[in-house]
Amino acid sequence: MVVVVSFDILARHYRWMELLLAGEKLQRCRTAFLGQIAPPRNVLICGEGNGRFLAECVRKFPTARFTCLDASARMLALAKRRLERLGLPNDQVHFIHSDALQWRSPERGAFDLIVTHFFLDCFTRDQVEMLVRRLSSAATPNASWLLGDFQIPSDGFQKVRARVIHFMMYAFFRVVTKLPAHYLTPPDEFLSASGFILRQRHVTDLGLLHTDWWETSARVQQR
Repeated sequence: MVVVVSFDILARHYRWMELLLAGEKLQRCRTAFLGQIAPPRNVLICGEGNGRFLAECVRKFPTARFTCLDASARMLALAKRRLERLGLPNDQVHFIHSDALQWRSPERGAFDLIVTHFFLDCFTRDQVEMLVRRLSSAATPNASWLLGDFQIPSDGFQKVRARVIHFMMYAFFRVVTKLPAHYLTPPDEFLSASGFILRQRHVTDLGLLHTDWWETSARVQQR
């Protein structure tokens, strides 16, 4: 039996929950590198949620095409309404309601920007490995990959604090959303194995949050 992780039950409440628990910290992670990457032509956003990052992307890259993949129909509806409310066009956005574990890109090498903000932490190690490999096959030879997520620092008070926060987060989301993961799996080794190289990483909130800019090795060699 395949259990699909969906944030439908939290969709109406996710914005105020994020604001209450994290303020603007997560959004700053999501948008950290938007001003530095080359303008993309075809963007894949996985687990976008209620559309805050998507709106910034559409505003920043008005000529790009976007594929927005999410297992929550309610989150996708919120993302659409956000674009409409902000007066942003959505004719270049393709919204796909699908479990990422089941979805296949219709075209190999289609996307020059892949985005997985606060998404891969929802999955087990085997699932993260599979997702990174599958998404990598949908990337162009000179693609970038933006990734914001939680992490656990190496030692001290910051490590203890992060472990407590992780435990509470995973306990809550496993009950409410049927999250398969019980702990965080860093995707670094899988991204490296798929031909991506970490260009920049910003660490914030006492080491709890990081935001990454990865690039294919071919793109790095072009610079």
